[in-house]
Amino acid sequence: MEVTKGEGLKKRSCCAGCTKTDFLPEPSFENWSSYGKALGQTWSRFTDRITARSPEDYELHEVRARSGHEMKKTLTWWDLCWFGIGAVIGSGIFVLTGQEAKDVVGPAVVLSYVVSGVSAMLSVFCYTEFAVEIPSAGGSFAYLRVELGDFIAFIGAGNILLEYVIGGAAVARSWTSYFATLLNHKPNDFRIHVSSLASDYNELDPIAVFVTIVICLLAVYSTKGTSRFNYYLSMLHIVVLLFIIVAGLTKADTKNYSDFMPFGARGIFAASAVLFFAYVGFDAVSTMAEETKDPAKDIPIGLVGSMTVTTGMYCVLAVVLCLMQNYKEIDPDAPFSVAFKNVGMNWAQYIVAFGALKGMTTVLLVSAVGQARYLTHIARTHMVTPWLANVHAKTGTPINATIVMLTATAIVAFFTDLGILSNLLSIATLFIFMLVAVALLVRRHYVAGETLDADRNKLALCIVLIIGSSIATATYWGVSSTGWIAYVFTLPLWFFSTLGLWYFVPKARQPKMWGVPMVPWLPSASILINIFLLGSIDSKSFMRFGIWTVLLMVYYFFIGLHASYDTAKEAEVSGPSSVARVEEGAVGK
Repeated sequence: MEVTKGEGLKKRSCCAGCTKTDFLPEPSFENWSSYGKALGQTWSRFTDRITARSPEDYELHEVRARSGHEMKKTLTWWDLCWFGIGAVIGSGIFVLTGQEAKDVVGPAVVLSYVVSGVSAMLSVFCYTEFAVEIPSAGGSFAYLRVELGDFIAFIGAGNILLEYVIGGAAVARSWTSYFATLLNHKPNDFRIHVSSLASDYNELDPIAVFVTIVICLLAVYSTKGTSRFNYYLSMLHIVVLLFIIVAGLTKADTKNYSDFMPFGARGIFAASAVLFFAYVGFDAVSTMAEETKDPAKDIPIGLVGSMTVTTGMYCVLAVVLCLMQNYKEIDPDAPFSVAFKNVGMNWAQYIVAFGALKGMTTVLLVSAVGQARYLTHIARTHMVTPWLANVHAKTGTPINATIVMLTATAIVAFFTDLGILSNLLSIATLFIFMLVAVALLVRRHYVAGETLDADRNKLALCIVLIIGSSIATATYWGVSSTGWIAYVFTLPLWFFSTLGLWYFVPKARQPKMWGVPMVPWLPSASILINIFLLGSIDSKSFMRFGIWTVLLMVYYFFIGLHASYDTAKEAEVSGPSSVARVEEGAVGK
């Protein structure tokens, strides 16, 4: 059948009613016979898609058009700054600081925040360049599709969705803890204990579900309205944080810092891996590039500026907490509120709890906005049902994607303990940030028609060595508590691999508007730190991550692969130049 340009894409814009074809419109799912034939071609389809890349112009125009309506360009750098602050400063500082300081790192928790903050800032640089050059609601999913191909992008997409669902659930449960404290109750008083359920899943949290529903209603109403609400709350939140710092320092006791590193260097890095959760959220700002008036100016200011403020705040707050109270006496559920109560400032605990609720509310709100845009763009590619790509004509927001993501968040928040959520979230996030750094190296050093085969091969070798040496370093850190001899080999290998990439592989592309400085050093350092922090996460979290990855692969080979394959082939009929291969580099740039 002949498909005219734009006809097939229009058919899949999902703006009509909800029928089977709205959820699975591709030819592979027309009937059981078609599906069986598609399954029989799984291997050939997989080999086709594993090397397929999406050109920038195609990602920004053709794919975007599948939502039926454009998102409204209403955001400025001011909005993005407050979105960044609102997205990040929440349950991480108010909950995880206490957990890690008490059991893992002690007063040296401030150094853990520095380590995870450096890693986050390196990732911010990478995200900023991509967001300026490819201003898409797909965020890192779109960046990976353009530079590393469909299959890697799908793996990234699954972890992006996991990151947002788990992150939102963790914050929603923390919201309940601080709400209880505000009303002079213990953090778990408003949860329902069900002894018949497994440990870590038996504290049911109906308040977290209610809060998630309210956030969902706000997120679908208006992006600009959400932005205004966010920065009013964020401004109030900053005032509360300044109060905590000033009031806390009046009760500081330097004796509490006498045993600064009770768990040694290993404790610092182990805590850093978990505290990285406190920086999660800034990537949601990159998904708003499609709704930004001037991405080249607004995104760098918004992302880098908000992360700088956040890192500084985290470090100061961590110092204040450990000066107020001995790390052994810190309450793991509501550390700041209980710390003020223990130093005789009972009234201050209510201000802290109120500020924490404000911060967590903005985190949930920005997360809701960001995760819906990720899912919308993933749906545009048909890796998930295109019904989720619908953008409402009146509100200019992706209502279907917002509701689905927050429903999943509410279900997880209802059952799951915060400790499980934070570790699993850190794995997914660090993995995504590592992939984005790899994609930036590819972007800067490889362009079709310009990069020689020899340079392409050297680029691939250097990246493999950078990743391999980073994995070796992290693995040795995880299995050896006292050894050091392996680092003599792994760290120089990382250094010389990066040096070889800098010296032997010429840059094939320079950023048009804003670029990461010191390439390849900063992206390579981001890869090293992200993988190293992964090595500090407990084995059970990796087991859960492995189960999630297996589920992703099952979905991909039975549904996602065939849907995206059909869509790509239809696009080739519409215009053969719209599809590229990894070995061909980007086209239409």
